[in-house]
Amino acid sequence: MYIQERGRNLRNASMIVDFVHIVVGILIVVLAVVAFLNAEEYMFLLPAIFFLAGALNLIHGIYKVRLSGREKKKKAAALAVILFGSVLTALAVISAISIWWG
Repeated sequence: MYIQERGRNLRNASMIVDFVHIVVGILIVVLAVVAFLNAEEYMFLLPAIFFLAGALNLIHGIYKVRLSGREKKKKAAALAVILFGSVLTALAVISAISIWWG
């Protein structure tokens, strides 16, 4: 019974992560197109794009860490994705500071 409950939770988590990927991915593309059509007017969207990309990587990395179990290569790859997400989030903060208060 424990295995069935765990499997069901993993399927639900997988579906949620896929849904988040789709929604945030579409949002990033739309914001990027709008921001690059008129870069000077919509420059304030760049930190939001970086933040959404960082959040997407962090969500994906945390999900992969939970799935990796004891496999070191998968865990290392997931931690690399988390590191990249952290870098993108920091870039969003730096970009926001330089654009909004610069």
